[in-house]
Amino acid sequence: MTLFEELQRRGLLAQLTNEEEIRDLINAGKATFYIGFDPTADSLHVGHFMALCLMKRLQMAGNKPIVLIGGGTAMIGDPSGKTDMRKMMTKETISHNVECFKKQMSRFIDFSEDKAIIVNNADWLLDLNYVDVLREVGACFSVNKMLTFECYKQRMERGLTFLEFNYMIMQSYDFYMLFQKYGCNMQFGGDDQWANMLGGTELIRKKLGKDAHAMTITLLLNSEGKKMGKTEKGAVWLDPAKTSPYDFYQYWRNVSDADVIKCLKMLTFVPVEQIEEMEKNMEGAQFNEAKSLLAYELTKLVHGEEEAAKADAAAKAIFAGGGDSADMPSTAVSAEDAPDGQIGILSLLVKCGLCKSNSEARQLVTQNGIAVDGEKFTDPKGLVNISEPVVIKKGKKIFHKAMLG
Repeated sequence: MTLFEELQRRGLLAQLTNEEEIRDLINAGKATFYIGFDPTADSLHVGHFMALCLMKRLQMAGNKPIVLIGGGTAMIGDPSGKTDMRKMMTKETISHNVECFKKQMSRFIDFSEDKAIIVNNADWLLDLNYVDVLREVGACFSVNKMLTFECYKQRMERGLTFLEFNYMIMQSYDFYMLFQKYGCNMQFGGDDQWANMLGGTELIRKKLGKDAHAMTITLLLNSEGKKMGKTEKGAVWLDPAKTSPYDFYQYWRNVSDADVIKCLKMLTFVPVEQIEEMEKNMEGAQFNEAKSLLAYELTKLVHGEEEAAKADAAAKAIFAGGGDSADMPSTAVSAEDAPDGQIGILSLLVKCGLCKSNSEARQLVTQNGIAVDGEKFTDPKGLVNISEPVVIKKGKKIFHKAMLG
């Protein structure tokens, strides 16, 4: 099975230009490709995960990844799929976020011996002269054509700023620069980026001639990927300080039955033949086995095998009645807050981070949403004895240990 065939069987490829050339390049390990990441936070999140896995797959086959950090484009914001203008960030914040991204990406991509590179588009975008851009680049874009693209049509109904309108030109200019500076001959992106990516391909051909080769591929899951990693607690981050390895594991352990095979194919390195065999017999307990495999493999990839094993053991302690619960998320409550080892259930839920306020906790308790050591807890005025560790269950899937300490 060739790499291109594997990507197809895993459901990763959606739209392509020059399909035959793309297939030959990546199968031969001769593609120099880029994927862009806008540093809008100080950590990568689950929504970035598929792109990172794809880069790793291609690199393992000999292709060269270029990680493009959007330090320049982050100062404008991409209108694709958004209803509001992106909040403006300072240069200092963007620079900090860029450094955080670089550190996290090294867990996925091998940057040794020029096998991959990281570049920041701020290095060329921030020095551009506006008049020169209008003359050299602006003339290559048709406003009429740009307004036909869905990414702009959606925002036109609510209001599209001229600032955001320039995003396509800037992203296209990125590919143009990477093509010239690094021999980048391929770009990957989500299906919501298709118009921007075609703009880059067209710019290269108009500026450098029809013989200039530049190809694009979009990823099937990326529109769905934007929904991934969102929970009631917020985003699921790759930084363990923001999302613990256990919570990361639990996020994947709790994916829907309908998504588990898709996630295994797209996001793990489990052989596709093994996943397809599992898919034939998916019913009942097999779904839970598949979810455990998914959670373990992804936690191992992001946080290492040791943390994955700990999270797996904690999950088994909860769901299977065995294993070690020592690695379950826990909160130590001070003796001052729990006289004689007792604390009100509402205060306990807030201190454990399971609720944001007493009113939210009260509603959860009165609606039978809380259990303590396996017993429903429905009295909002009730006390919990934490002299010995107790396990709090919120809803069906969230577990937390509380103790005196």
